[in-house]
Amino acid sequence: MTINIQYVHMATSEAMNEYVAKKLKKLSKKYDWIISTKVYFDHENHPQAKGKICKMELSLPGPRIFAASNEKNYELAVKETIKDLERQLKKRKEVFKTH
Repeated sequence: MTINIQYVHMATSEAMNEYVAKKLKKLSKKYDWIISTKVYFDHENHPQAKGKICKMELSLPGPRIFAASNEKNYELAVKETIKDLERQLKKRKEVFKTH
Protein backbone atom coordinates (compact mmCIF):
# COMPACT_ATOMS: atom_id res chain seq x y z
CA MET A 1 0.00 0.00 0.00
CA THR A 2 1.26 3.44 -0.92
CA ILE A 3 0.81 6.28 1.59
CA ASN A 4 0.83 9.91 0.45
CA ILE A 5 0.73 12.49 3.27
CA GLN A 6 0.17 16.20 2.64
CA TYR A 7 0.22 19.04 5.15
CA VAL A 8 -1.95 22.04 4.28
CA HIS A 9 -1.32 25.38 6.04
CA MET A 10 1.21 23.81 8.43
CA ALA A 11 4.74 22.40 8.65
CA THR A 12 5.44 18.72 7.97
CA SER A 13 6.00 16.39 10.91
CA GLU A 14 8.11 13.25 10.73
CA ALA A 15 6.59 11.92 13.97
CA MET A 16 3.09 12.31 12.53
CA ASN A 17 4.17 10.55 9.33
CA GLU A 18 5.36 7.56 11.38
CA TYR A 19 2.20 7.56 13.51
CA VAL A 20 -0.08 7.55 10.46
CA ALA A 21 2.01 4.88 8.69
CA LYS A 22 1.82 2.62 11.76
CA LYS A 23 -1.97 2.99 12.02
CA LEU A 24 -2.51 2.44 8.29
CA LYS A 25 -0.27 -0.66 8.24
CA LYS A 26 -2.59 -2.28 10.77
CA LEU A 27 -5.53 -1.45 8.53
CA SER A 28 -3.78 -2.79 5.41
CA LYS A 29 -2.99 -6.09 7.13
CA LYS A 30 -6.68 -6.56 7.86
CA TYR A 31 -7.81 -5.39 4.40
CA ASP A 32 -5.06 -6.42 1.97
CA TRP A 33 -6.94 -5.12 -1.09
CA ILE A 34 -6.26 -1.44 -0.24
CA ILE A 35 -4.12 0.01 -3.06
CA SER A 36 -3.14 3.45 -1.73
CA THR A 37 -4.03 6.10 0.82
CA LYS A 38 -3.97 9.88 0.58
CA VAL A 39 -3.80 11.68 3.93
CA TYR A 40 -4.35 15.42 4.35
CA PHE A 41 -3.68 17.36 7.54
CA ASP A 42 -5.06 20.85 7.89
CA HIS A 43 -5.26 23.46 10.64
CA GLU A 44 -8.32 25.65 11.00
CA ASN A 45 -8.20 28.84 13.07
CA HIS A 46 -11.88 29.02 13.89
CA PRO A 47 -12.75 29.81 17.53
CA GLN A 48 -15.72 27.43 17.71
CA ALA A 49 -14.10 24.51 15.87
CA LYS A 50 -11.55 22.12 17.32
CA GLY A 51 -9.21 22.99 14.47
CA LYS A 52 -7.10 19.85 13.82
CA ILE A 53 -8.41 18.25 10.63
CA CYS A 54 -7.43 14.88 9.17
CA LYS A 55 -8.83 13.68 5.84
CA MET A 56 -8.11 10.27 4.31
CA GLU A 57 -8.98 8.82 0.95
CA LEU A 58 -8.51 5.10 0.27
CA SER A 59 -8.05 3.81 -3.25
CA LEU A 60 -9.30 0.24 -3.65
CA PRO A 61 -11.36 -1.87 -6.05
CA GLY A 62 -14.63 -0.08 -6.68
CA PRO A 63 -15.38 3.49 -5.59
CA ARG A 64 -12.89 5.27 -3.35
CA ILE A 65 -13.60 5.59 0.36
CA PHE A 66 -13.25 8.96 2.10
CA ALA A 67 -13.39 10.02 5.75
CA ALA A 68 -12.52 13.17 7.67
CA SER A 69 -12.52 14.31 11.29
CA ASN A 70 -11.97 17.53 13.21
CA GLU A 71 -10.55 17.02 16.71
CA LYS A 72 -8.57 18.87 19.38
CA ASN A 73 -5.29 17.18 18.34
CA TYR A 74 -4.03 15.36 15.27
CA GLU A 75 -3.62 11.95 16.94
CA LEU A 76 -7.31 11.91 17.88
CA ALA A 77 -8.24 13.08 14.41
CA VAL A 78 -6.25 10.20 12.86
CA LYS A 79 -7.88 7.64 15.19
CA GLU A 80 -11.40 8.89 14.45
CA THR A 81 -10.79 9.00 10.71
CA ILE A 82 -9.40 5.45 10.67
CA LYS A 83 -12.38 4.23 12.74
CA ASP A 84 -14.72 5.70 10.16
CA LEU A 85 -12.72 4.16 7.29
CA GLU A 86 -12.75 0.77 8.99
CA ARG A 87 -16.54 0.95 9.32
CA GLN A 88 -16.81 1.65 5.59
CA LEU A 89 -14.32 -1.12 4.75
CA LYS A 90 -16.38 -3.66 6.72
CA LYS A 91 -19.43 -2.73 4.65
CA ARG A 92 -17.40 -3.01 1.44
CA LYS A 93 -16.09 -6.43 2.49
CA GLU A 94 -19.66 -7.65 2.96
CA VAL A 95 -20.45 -6.55 -0.61
CA PHE A 96 -17.40 -8.46 -1.87
CA LYS A 97 -18.58 -11.62 -0.10
CA THR A 98 -21.99 -11.54 -1.79
CA HIS A 99 -20.52 -11.36 -5.33
